[in-house]
Amino acid sequence: MSFTLQSGEVIEVSDGDMQKALQYSPTTGLPDLIDWLRELQLSEHRPPYEGFDVCVGNGSQDVLTKAFEMLLAEGDHMLIESPAYVGSLAFLRPLGVKFAGMIEIRQQMLAIQLAWLLEYSSGFLEVELDSQGLNPDALETVLRTWPDETTRPKVLYTVPTGGNPTGISTTLDRRQRIYEIAKQYDLIILEDDPYYYLQATNLHPSGISQMLVYSLLRKWGVNGFLAHTDKVAKFYLSKRDAFLGSANRQLNGFAEFTSPDAGMFVWMKLTGIEDSSELIKTKAVEKKVLLVPGFEFFPNTRTTPYVRASFSTATPEELEEALKRLATLVQDARGAN
Repeated sequence: MSFTLQSGEVIEVSDGDMQKALQYSPTTGLPDLIDWLRELQLSEHRPPYEGFDVCVGNGSQDVLTKAFEMLLAEGDHMLIESPAYVGSLAFLRPLGVKFAGMIEIRQQMLAIQLAWLLEYSSGFLEVELDSQGLNPDALETVLRTWPDETTRPKVLYTVPTGGNPTGISTTLDRRQRIYEIAKQYDLIILEDDPYYYLQATNLHPSGISQMLVYSLLRKWGVNGFLAHTDKVAKFYLSKRDAFLGSANRQLNGFAEFTSPDAGMFVWMKLTGIEDSSELIKTKAVEKKVLLVPGFEFFPNTRTTPYVRASFSTATPEELEEALKRLATLVQDARGAN
């Protein structure tokens, strides 16, 4: 069996490998693929220990939900970013997890404020952060001052690289400090990292699919894989720059946003709009402008002027027209108020 990439490169899968793919395999995945991915972790991330393993899942959402189920029980408190990845919230809400601590992001043009929140019966305790991501001092304060050690959060869920929907990345110095705090308070860091390779690691667990992926990776090698991901990153960089160019032209005075340093999303505050939900869910859809209203990304219900835009598939011309229409929608909504 063989398959051809868009580049014209042909990948061969031997009869023996195909027979392996069609047989029952270990739960973690095909051994050859697992070994390749484990070596990638050792060469690329260089963990200071070898006592780890790799599991192939049915896309990132499948692996993420398995981790939540393994680490959390109904009624547990956890620390989570706010705004947070909407896919994680969709699973955590019915799981019965309490969003005990959060990071709230407020954007004012190029200045970004973040706030850690603790949810008590009296309301929220806010501690301001900054645009470098999670503040380790604030994290330590949340854990140190937690009123009951038996209910103190044991899991921190974070997207530290190109956070979804914000695009903010936590700096290396802060990640190292957060790791030290996590060790001190026996806190598990559940790091959701879909944008390190820009979704190049979203694999599927069927034997044939795994064998096709392994055959490709085996031919490429680690250097070839990294060259491919660099090419993908440059592709998304050009998409991002096209979006920001259009946004600067069309949304001046209508929205505030910053440049994301990873991922494929831009988190925008619609100025003069208190609640973006109806504007985005109804009026924008009527104008064929597809965005996600910001309330979807907050663990607890609230109104917000924020929206998330994606620049992954639209052409520069489509981006220009979509943001032009968005500006008109914001202008009309202001007038109606």
